[in-house]
Amino acid sequence: MSLRQMFRGTGVAIVTPFTQDGSIDWASFEKVINHIIDGKCEYLVVLGTTGESATVHGKEKQDVFSFVNKITAGRVRLIGGIGGNDTHEVIEGFKTFDLTGYDAILSVSPYYSKPNQEGLFQHYKALDAATPLPIMMYNVPSRTAMNVTGETQVRIANECKNVFATKEASGDFAQINYIIKNKPKDFLVISGDDPITLQMIAAGADGLVSVVANAYPKDYSDMVRFCLEGKFEEAQKLHYKYTDIIASMFAEGSPSGVKAYLSEMGICDNYCRLPVWPVSEKHHSKIKELMKKVSSVFLQY
Repeated sequence: MSLRQMFRGTGVAIVTPFTQDGSIDWASFEKVINHIIDGKCEYLVVLGTTGESATVHGKEKQDVFSFVNKITAGRVRLIGGIGGNDTHEVIEGFKTFDLTGYDAILSVSPYYSKPNQEGLFQHYKALDAATPLPIMMYNVPSRTAMNVTGETQVRIANECKNVFATKEASGDFAQINYIIKNKPKDFLVISGDDPITLQMIAAGADGLVSVVANAYPKDYSDMVRFCLEGKFEEAQKLHYKYTDIIASMFAEGSPSGVKAYLSEMGICDNYCRLPVWPVSEKHHSKIKELMKKVSSVFLQY
């Protein structure tokens, strides 16, 4: 099976559940995994931003990788998040972590250092030469403070043969259109923004790595499948069903928002690791109302 076939559709940037004392809640983690798989999503992204990767390190990170592989038991594809702003450290992670059961690596573009475009290219070129698995690059300038331009992403796509996809979360449609128009044929463009996924697929993107599908995996993966099949009238119904939900998930930070939803569903508790903090009581009350509203919406395709 080609990488295009493996990762065309809906991936979920899975949360990492914690207990009140900050340790990983393994029982809830299993519930989240099964909830997503039961919702028919195509793959999981483990320890991305939504998994609070910035506060999970070393042996604990390996424990998470191994646990997710054990619980999924081959039912869905897996991508492991290994990225950072120190190229050498990322490459050491490639060598150190046991990624048995994983099909690819998600590697966010370097943050904080604000490298120029040549530095960004050279970073991915170095990862390309050292990686044990295919790489999905991740451009999220709202978090990294440095955009990987369309020109640089297309250059990476052409010259770094182990980089097979971009998770593109710039929100800039001029850039998105440039990448889709000029990328190699088999290079995947994946939405990193739930609210504009329908529009990105209509422009030629190949799917989504989702936050909202932690809580609503079936509807959102159905929405993506409708888009990929060109059934945009059906997709629009689901898209607009969740626009308010999605906005609420990001209004006071992520993954704070989606964890509030999962806690109301009884899937995991509403705990994060500092500096991430749960949403306010006022916003949590709004989330409860939105959940009631969306549960009352019945759509016929």
